[in-house]
Amino acid sequence: MKVIEKLGLGALHRLDPETAHGLSIKALKAGLVPLPGPITSPRLWTQVAGLDLPNPVGLAAGFDKNAEALAPLARSGFGFIEVGAATPRPQPGNPRPRLFRLTEDRAAINRFGFNNEGMEAIAARLAKRPRDAVIGLNLGANKDSTDRPGDFARVLEHCAAHLDFATVNVSSPNTEKLRDLQGRAALTALLSGVIETRDALDRPIPVFLKIAPDLNEAEIGDIAAVARDTGIDAVIATNTTLSREGLRSAHKGETGGLSGAPLFEKSTRVLARLSVLMQGEIPLIGVGGVSSAEDAYAKIRAGASAVQFYTAMVYGGLSLAGEIARGLDALLARDGFASVAEAVGTGREDWL
Repeated sequence: MKVIEKLGLGALHRLDPETAHGLSIKALKAGLVPLPGPITSPRLWTQVAGLDLPNPVGLAAGFDKNAEALAPLARSGFGFIEVGAATPRPQPGNPRPRLFRLTEDRAAINRFGFNNEGMEAIAARLAKRPRDAVIGLNLGANKDSTDRPGDFARVLEHCAAHLDFATVNVSSPNTEKLRDLQGRAALTALLSGVIETRDALDRPIPVFLKIAPDLNEAEIGDIAAVARDTGIDAVIATNTTLSREGLRSAHKGETGGLSGAPLFEKSTRVLARLSVLMQGEIPLIGVGGVSSAEDAYAKIRAGASAVQFYTAMVYGGLSLAGEIARGLDALLARDGFASVAEAVGTGREDWL
């Protein structure tokens, strides 16, 4: 991290977290953030669900909810970018405050509740996206919807022409009863509808499923079976957790989803278990607690073909994307792997 970035983070941390987040998006759009451009190498280049990624380090959904900073994010060192979540209609989300830094834990708690400007505004921005980046959209459902499964399909249909992939998000803890859609019957019905919509597109795109970390063995098994049966292209493991185990920060009792360093072990164990069940049939994307090249490498060796992060930027800045990608390249070289794909799952047993 450069001195100017460290000073900028220090200033942002004097503000409430949501205001700081908004200013970081504005700084990106204004060109005030140094950007390294694409980062790749023969080792880092990889393919996930038919998508060619210059490196396997992605930006998780939630940072750029409304697709406002696509061009600068495409030059920030990430191998792929996920924006959103987007819902059919705009919605304000939950009352503020709804985002909390847990500095001592290198973590955050949020209860945003899918606040976004709606699919029409987001699609208009996606239509102007840079074409040399891999960009996906996290699909959500309106809080007051009478047809939440249908909401996911509607957002996909409206935005797909401008996307490289889409993610079905049934794992946010901040929309009441949304996680109920992870049950086997409900999830099968929802995903079948989304895949049917995808298959009818002029240009079908990969559809991913993002799951929660707070799942037992049987629930993980059900999700693996549903993923196979419905033809999902990849599974993202995992979203935020409701657990508060081991936290020290003052805001540890706030309601919402916990992200950041404390999530790493829990999410990686879910990832490794899914990797056993999938047996390479469906690629996995590892999310939760990634803040270093070592963390990204551990996720890959636990079974992930790519990784994502977001909360770590609160503490490490945007330059972390490039640092992780370059560090991962060095770790792969150190251990004799010629590609990311060669390393996938080689350390899975450590997490079972």
